[in-house]
Amino acid sequence: MLETDFIPAAEKGSRRLLIALHGLGDSAAGMSWIPEALDLPWLNYLLVNAPDEYYSGFSWYDLYGNSAPGVKRSREMLFELLDAKRREGFPTEETVVLGFSQGCLMTMDVGARYPHKFAGLVGISGYVLEPERLVKEMSPVAKEQRFLVTHGFQDPVVPFEATRNQVKLLKAAGLNIAWHEFNKAHNIAGEPEVKLIRDFIKGGFQPKA
Repeated sequence: MLETDFIPAAEKGSRRLLIALHGLGDSAAGMSWIPEALDLPWLNYLLVNAPDEYYSGFSWYDLYGNSAPGVKRSREMLFELLDAKRREGFPTEETVVLGFSQGCLMTMDVGARYPHKFAGLVGISGYVLEPERLVKEMSPVAKEQRFLVTHGFQDPVVPFEATRNQVKLLKAAGLNIAWHEFNKAHNIAGEPEVKLIRDFIKGGFQPKA
């Protein structure tokens, strides 16, 4: 099982959940800024460590060799985590998955394949592994999912054009992806990007939110 850190919502009894997936070499601790930044009192948070040690942090898959086996393994582990949260009373339809870089790839991979509808899926500064294959393996509810994908013109780690072209392919296949470009590097563009993410998340929980 994946190591996780659960941060309860300020609003008692809420079953709304955000699952945060970090990037290469980071950890759950590196995502601990998210609850304060989003400032959504009705949202619980589950910060997740990737399964493989990578220097002082963790990795979701092998970036420098064949990524596919590691992605498949991590996908299966995230499916197990999502199934477990459902049993614990956190419905998928009230769950958002948010990932940065490698975590973005896992968010897209899981979001398009998991057989239950999410409240939303947020991918930041990442890419998609084998998008043509992803299209063939989409779940029956994949076209009902809400995706937000953000990327920066100045990203030196994950090429901007490559990700934009992948998103175009996925949109052409019927995925509902809101694509937003920022003048940023491999990071989050401060409050403008946080506000975009916050508003997208709130949109998945209307009319209560």
